[in-house]
Amino acid sequence: MDFSVRTVRADEWERARDIRLAALQDPAAPIAFLETYEGASAQPDSFWRERTEGGSESGGGRVRQFVAETSDGRWVGTVSVLVERPSDEVRFGAPAKVDQTHLVGVFVRPEARGTGVIDALFRAAVDWSWTLPEPAIQRVRLYVHEDNARAAAFYRRFGFVATGETVAMPGDESAFEIEYELPRPEAGA
Repeated sequence: MDFSVRTVRADEWERARDIRLAALQDPAAPIAFLETYEGASAQPDSFWRERTEGGSESGGGRVRQFVAETSDGRWVGTVSVLVERPSDEVRFGAPAKVDQTHLVGVFVRPEARGTGVIDALFRAAVDWSWTLPEPAIQRVRLYVHEDNARAAAFYRRFGFVATGETVAMPGDESAFEIEYELPRPEAGA
C-alpha cells in the first residue's frame, strides 16, 4: 500500500470527523475508545473544527494528530499525541511525574492493517515527541484495554513495555486499562 504520514491540517475537520466516526464503528471500539459513535456523531461541526484545529500544526503544540494518507487522498489511519507535563491536570490515568506524551485515538482501517501503516504512524508520533522543545519529553505512554490483545501485541513489538500501572475503565469498574511506556532513548543509543 502506497501511503504517507503527515499532520492533519486545521481545515480538514470533516475528514478528521469521518475517520474518527469510522474508528468508533470498528468492532474493537468498545474496548479501544472511551467515546461512543452515538456521542461523537451528535457533536456539532464546531466541535470537530476545534478538535481538528487543536491537532494541527497551528493548534498550539499541546496535541498533534497524524494521519496516514494514500496516494489517492484516502485517510487509512490516525493517531493523536497529547503533551503531558507534571503541572498539567490529569486527563486519564496517573498524573504525569515527568514530561511525557500520551498516544490516543489509534486507528487503522481494516483494509490497511498489516501494511505498515500503524508502524509509520507510531514512528511519526514518537519522533515528534522526542523533538519537542525543553523540557525534553522523557517517555511516551499509552493505555490499552486488558482484552485488546491485538493492540497490546503491536505496542510490545514497537518497543513499549507495561509499567504495572492500571486504571479502571470508566463505566465498568471490573475492567481495566494497562499503561505502557516507551522511555526516551539514551543519547548516542
